[in-house]
Amino acid sequence: MYPRKLTRSVISNPDYPVVETSKGRLRGLWEEGVFLFRGVRYAQAKRFHLPEEVPAWTGTREAIIYGPVCPEMHTPIAHDQFNVPHYHYVQDEDCHYLNIWTRHIETGAKRPVMVWIHGGGFATGSAIELYAYDGHELCQFGDVVVVSVSHRLNCLGYLDLSAYGEEYRYTGNLGQADLVAALKWVHENIAAFGGDPENVTILGQSGGGGKVSALLQTPEAAPYFHKAVIQSGLFDDAHDLTPEKSQAMAAKIVAALGLGEIHEIETIPYYQLARAAKKVSDEMDRELGFGLHFGPVRDGDFYLGSGEENPFLEATRRVPLLVGSVLGEFDQNYNQVYAPGSKNDWDDELVWKLLRQAFGDKAEAVVAAEQKAYPGSKIVDSLYINRACRVPARDFCRKRAAEGCAPAWNWLFNLECPFNSGTIAWHNAEEAYMFHNANYLEASYIPGVSEQLQDIMTGAWVAFAETGDPNHVGMPIWHAATEENGACMIFDREVREACHHDDELMALLPRKAIVGKNDRRPPSTFGGGPRQSL
Repeated sequence: MYPRKLTRSVISNPDYPVVETSKGRLRGLWEEGVFLFRGVRYAQAKRFHLPEEVPAWTGTREAIIYGPVCPEMHTPIAHDQFNVPHYHYVQDEDCHYLNIWTRHIETGAKRPVMVWIHGGGFATGSAIELYAYDGHELCQFGDVVVVSVSHRLNCLGYLDLSAYGEEYRYTGNLGQADLVAALKWVHENIAAFGGDPENVTILGQSGGGGKVSALLQTPEAAPYFHKAVIQSGLFDDAHDLTPEKSQAMAAKIVAALGLGEIHEIETIPYYQLARAAKKVSDEMDRELGFGLHFGPVRDGDFYLGSGEENPFLEATRRVPLLVGSVLGEFDQNYNQVYAPGSKNDWDDELVWKLLRQAFGDKAEAVVAAEQKAYPGSKIVDSLYINRACRVPARDFCRKRAAEGCAPAWNWLFNLECPFNSGTIAWHNAEEAYMFHNANYLEASYIPGVSEQLQDIMTGAWVAFAETGDPNHVGMPIWHAATEENGACMIFDREVREACHHDDELMALLPRKAIVGKNDRRPPSTFGGGPRQSL
């Protein structure tokens, strides 16, 4: 996906590799054992309208370069480029493209299919934004078919204009409708790429995990996937966006645009639309204390609302899940006063000063609970333990078990990386390990450790895609989580299963904003932090 030294020949001949889809032939690339089809159009759409099927074509279309990605209202400044390497690509509203990695281009192979849904909240990002998203290694390691999907975001994918007429009924969920269209395309065509349309796993991280969670509550999506993985995609105090809230936000944006009539919104320049949305966001931030939020709208029709707050959709109760998060995520904003240098070099006096500033008279109890949860860890690490993603992931698994759904396995990625003389695992840190790409990331690579850990972790994700159970030879037994067993697999230098290991710690940690103005580490692709102006 990204510029790197070529060690294998890349072949794309006029007649090889060529695959016949339901609409016509596609020519891709062959890289010594892995076939790659880039920029495959899965749908087309007019602005603020539902996606439609692509017309059939004659001849052979090239699928050797990536398709455009959705325009961003504000593109994240890649100030975390070292620890979360980004790749920014051409942006265009014509963004309904997916990419496929496979070891087979014949029907009958019936390999598991893993459909990756990117992060960036519901506002930014793309299927090719992060180095970690490259599917070559995952495909080759696990002999699975890997698919990554781009779709409409921000005001293009989630601006709820339903109050302006029936034709705009689903505008608050168009980004999700695009994902349903992509899954339908996979269902109809993936057999030609060696995949099994009856064994499809959807998986995503951060905003992508949120999209997976929403697809679990989307009736139209249910026929097209069979397993699901949510990575750092559930959050404390995250509530459904209701039609009342989403329509009120849309009304402010329409008013800011000063349209003569509503249909003009379909043709005005994108950045005019985005500027109006940004203006409304700033006003809401000043008036209400929070900015513009785009995401699926709980309309009771297309999207039934999150499984955290609502009954699980009957059609997806049978879907097994992997649900987890990263130990540090966004640093959680506990310590509002920061010290220079590496946390691992601070003396005890400074560490306890920061702990008491962060937790007050609970500092000693927090440290004791952290040491109990993670024996042998450093006391200073209590400042960086994440609650915002950890508790919702844990509780989601237990809720699934309590309500008699298919098994859900809980996990936590804890590996401290050498960046800055030792940094708690950050938001996005696990992706390279489950994609088997840890060898390519400078900030997190640890010789002899990363190779072993990515084999175990990628192996678990592949086993889950294959069978619906992440257990495989080479790792400890991993039990599906229940309220009774409190099971959680910890991926670290030592991979181990723990039971109720951090319940006490999580109960002590205060709830804080996911990302705030005083974060010590620059936020990554979740969607917070400084932005380029429009």
